[in-house]
Amino acid sequence: MAGAKNHDYHILPPDIVPLLTTLGALIFTSGMVLFMHKLPGGHVVPWAGLALLLAGMFQWFSKIVREAHAGDHTPVVQLHQRYGMILFIASEVMFFVGWFWAFFDFSLFPSELAEEVIGGQWPPKAIEAVINAWDLPLLNTLILLCSGTTVTWAHHGLIHGDRDALKKGLWATILLGLLFTSIQAFEYIHAPFPFGKNTYGSAFYMATGFHGFHVLVGTIFLIVCLKRAYNGDFTPRQHFGFEAAAWYWHFVDVVWLFLFVAVYVWGNWGAVIE
Repeated sequence: MAGAKNHDYHILPPDIVPLLTTLGALIFTSGMVLFMHKLPGGHVVPWAGLALLLAGMFQWFSKIVREAHAGDHTPVVQLHQRYGMILFIASEVMFFVGWFWAFFDFSLFPSELAEEVIGGQWPPKAIEAVINAWDLPLLNTLILLCSGTTVTWAHHGLIHGDRDALKKGLWATILLGLLFTSIQAFEYIHAPFPFGKNTYGSAFYMATGFHGFHVLVGTIFLIVCLKRAYNGDFTPRQHFGFEAAAWYWHFVDVVWLFLFVAVYVWGNWGAVIE
């Protein structure tokens, strides 16, 4: 029969949603430039772009869920989705490599920076106190490690047909993620050094802040998975949406371990390098 499907691939029909999502991202980033430079439109354009971006992403992801229900995600399609998620996480790894590179460059070669900025030492001479790595940061590390075990519990329950374990594991992971974000916000409020005054504050807040943003995104990702679990979605054989969320959450866990060791522990020893 003409037009009959004789392959395992899912051929997408023409759709304007990816274009609208791209335009939303462009408008949002351009608006942030206006906002940072205090130019006209800086308080309106970013919000318009963000609204378009989120609306486009919602529509896009909703279509993907409907495709899964329609049986369009064959084993071949699921394999390619996993490849795409792996490449996305790889790009996120390189994103954080940039912040680690900056932090190590500042800390290992402080004498090459302006004397009046850091005084040839790390942390800079303007920093009178740093955050104790064995206080809230250690607690947050334990929280994230626990959340990694609970999301694995949820995944194990899903692949073995135990939907009660799936829901309980997701609930526990979401609550731990929200707790982590709350503690980090408290830490920022009471931090003994400001943002943007020197290289230490800039590197610290950018690295840990972007990680905190990723934790928030991952928490939203898991909340969507929890809602889908209550709707009866996901089966032991087809649950890429949950699998992608679990991969992303484990990535967030691993990045935090590197941040804790490098930024909080090693970075606070303050060895003077002349």
